[in-house]
Amino acid sequence: MSIRFPKIVSLGVASVVAVSAFVACTACTSVGPTRVGPVASPESSIGASPTLPEPNKKLIPTVQIAPAIGWPLQGKPTAAPGVAVKAFASGLVHPRWLTVLPNGDVLVAESNAPVRPKDGGGVKGLVMKQVMKKAGATIPSPDRITLLRDADGDGIAELKTVFLGDLHSPFGMALIGEDLYVANTDAILKFRYVPGATKIEGAGTKLTDLPGGEINHHWTKNIIASRDGTKLYATVGSNSNVAENGIAAEEGRAAIWEVDVASGQKRLFATGLRNPNGLAWEPSSGALWTVANERDELGNDLVPDYLTSVQDGAFYGWPYSYYGQHVDARVSPPRPELVAKAIAPDYALGAHVAALGLAAAEKTALPAPFANGMFVGLHGSWNRKPPAGYKVAFVPFANGKPSGPPVDLLTGFVNDNGEARGRPVGVAFDAAGALLVADDVGNVVWRATAKPAKAVAQAQ
Repeated sequence: MSIRFPKIVSLGVASVVAVSAFVACTACTSVGPTRVGPVASPESSIGASPTLPEPNKKLIPTVQIAPAIGWPLQGKPTAAPGVAVKAFASGLVHPRWLTVLPNGDVLVAESNAPVRPKDGGGVKGLVMKQVMKKAGATIPSPDRITLLRDADGDGIAELKTVFLGDLHSPFGMALIGEDLYVANTDAILKFRYVPGATKIEGAGTKLTDLPGGEINHHWTKNIIASRDGTKLYATVGSNSNVAENGIAAEEGRAAIWEVDVASGQKRLFATGLRNPNGLAWEPSSGALWTVANERDELGNDLVPDYLTSVQDGAFYGWPYSYYGQHVDARVSPPRPELVAKAIAPDYALGAHVAALGLAAAEKTALPAPFANGMFVGLHGSWNRKPPAGYKVAFVPFANGKPSGPPVDLLTGFVNDNGEARGRPVGVAFDAAGALLVADDVGNVVWRATAKPAKAVAQAQ
C-alpha cells in the first residue's frame, strides 16, 4: 500500500518517529493531501431526512487536517450578500465561547483542553496529537475569561481585559440575575457579578461537579439558563469515539444535564448525544435545541452531525446506534433494547462538519434570509477528505422547526490550499443584533452586520 504524507506531518524528528510508527500500525490513521479547500456537504447528508450511506470502515481511517496559518493582514471571512464582517476584537488566545451581558459587554472564554493523561494513548494517539498540533488545537489553555467592551458603539472593542482568571478549561457561561455561572471542564462555578464591572475579584463557589477525569476526551462543557432562571442545562461530551474506552468510562457523559440552581442537584435530561455543544432556546416554541458532533471512522458522509430539539428523557442512540436506530456494529456488547428507544435528531448538518456554536435568530439585525432560524458555527473536522464545514451557516426555521437548506453566512476560513486562516466556534448576538463569532485559530472575535442600504445598492 502506498500512502502519501503531506506537510502536515513533516514536523521534524519527533514527527518522523511518529509517522514511522504510524505506517507500521495497521490500526492507526492515514493522512490525505491538504491542498484542497473545504467543499459543500452532499445534499443527501443535510436536512430533516438525510440519506445515510452504508458504513465505509477502513483499516486506516481518513485524516484531513487544515494546517493553521492565521489571517493575513487585512484578511477576514467572506460574508454573504448584504452582510458585512469585521474584527470586533483581535489578539486573543484561542477564543472559544461567547456570552453577552445585559450592558453590552462581551465575555469570551479563552480556553483549550486540560491535561488529560489517559486520553489518546498508543501510537494512534501520538499521531493524532501531532496532526492536531498542526491544526492549532494543542496550545496550553489560557484558562481565563476576557471582557470586551465597545463603549463608543463603532463595532470594535476598545477595552480588552481579563475578567476572570485561574479557571480550568472554561467554556460555557450564563448570567442569572447577579450570579455568573461558568462551566469549567469538571464543574460549574458561581461568581457574584456587579453590573458594569470589568473584573471579578471574589472567589467562586462550586454549584455542582461535571464529568471530567483523566480521559476527558470531549472536554468542553457548555451551559444555558432556563427562561425562568431556576435551572441550568449543561452539555457533556463522550469519553471516546464509540465507547472504545469501556462503557463505564461514559458514566454521565454523552448527555445534557439539568441542574437546579438553588441546590446544585442535577439529573440527566437527555442522553445518547455523542458530543453536544451549542445550546439555544427556540423563540416560538420555547424548546431547547442543541448541535452535536456524531461519531467518526464510518466514511466521508457518515454520520451526519446534527441540530436537534432536546426532549426530556430522550435517548439519541450513542454509542449503540446513530441517527435513530442505525446500529453501530463496532460497539460490543450490543444493547438492542436501548436502540429500540433511540430517536432520530431533527436536522442533519452534514458529516464531519463539527457543529459547535449555536444561536437563535431572535435578536438578529441581519438581513433576509437570516431572520428566523439558527446560526451554527461549523468548526471543521479531521475525518473527511475533502473537508467540510469551516464556516458559519444559518438554518431557516418555520413554526419552530427547520424549514429549508442551510445558507452560508461566513465562509473563507480555509483557503484554496487547505490552510486554516481561522476556525469558527461560538456564536452569539450582541446588543445591536450583530452576530459575534469566536475564531480559535485566527484569535479573533468577528462581528457580522447588515450592510448599509447604500452599500447594498452600490454592490447591485
